Amino acid sequence: MRVLIVDDEKLARERLRELLNEIGGHNVVGEAMNGNEAVERSAELNPDVVLMDIRMPGMDGLEAAMHLMGMENPPKVIFTTAYDQHALHAFEVNAVDYLLKPIRKDRLAGALDKAKKLTLQQLKDINEAQESPRARTHISVHLRGNIRLVPVKDVLYFMADSKYVTVRTPAEEHLIEDSLVNLEKEFGERMFLRIHRNALVATDYIKGIEKSSGGNWQVALKGSDKKLDVSRRHAAAVRRWARR
Repeated sequence: MRVLIVDDEKLARERLRELLNEIGGHNVVGEAMNGNEAVERSAELNPDVVLMDIRMPGMDGLEAAMHLMGMENPPKVIFTTAYDQHALHAFEVNAVDYLLKPIRKDRLAGALDKAKKLTLQQLKDINEAQESPRARTHISVHLRGNIRLVPVKDVLYFMADSKYVTVRTPAEEHLIEDSLVNLEKEFGERMFLRIHRNALVATDYIKGIEKSSGGNWQVALKGSDKKLDVSRRHAAAVRRWARR
């Protein structure tokens, strides 16, 4: 199989290469040092299997795997981790392949033999089971078979339209298949404020609220001339947020 190795520690990557060489029958097509690189290199190299560390700076292995699940032909993922046994319970319950560091050759060979594709729900369940569940750092957008990672910190707002959600940044916009309910639950009011049944606005980009000529409340945004309508249902909560 074609294998991509992902770990922020060089020695760990070298150790996996050595073990794969000893096992034989597999081809290491590349390496990555974090979750962002894992997604980019997977789209470029199309590996059969990704051996990926979980705890990495920036985008961790769980989030990277979630983005990989959106690929047209997602790779199988085997996590490598130094998690303690309590934290590993979520992986075991969800029947996800993982290798506990330090990794032994026989365990790696066995995991490769039974490697299987994960589901997005498995990964979400594991994330929720952690002591401190992490919100995504990026939104994955699929463009003609490729994955584009949009940093959440760059998002001005999410706007629902039919079965799609528009992701708007200061420079561009994309469509994703998600729901505002899920996005609101994941990121919370700390990052995004519900102003309408079809709109979540990034709190860092809110310049202020004002009344339109028609007497309706609107949110003014930094970095954009567009003003978003606040529904009557959400007006009181938006005004309370603005006062805080």
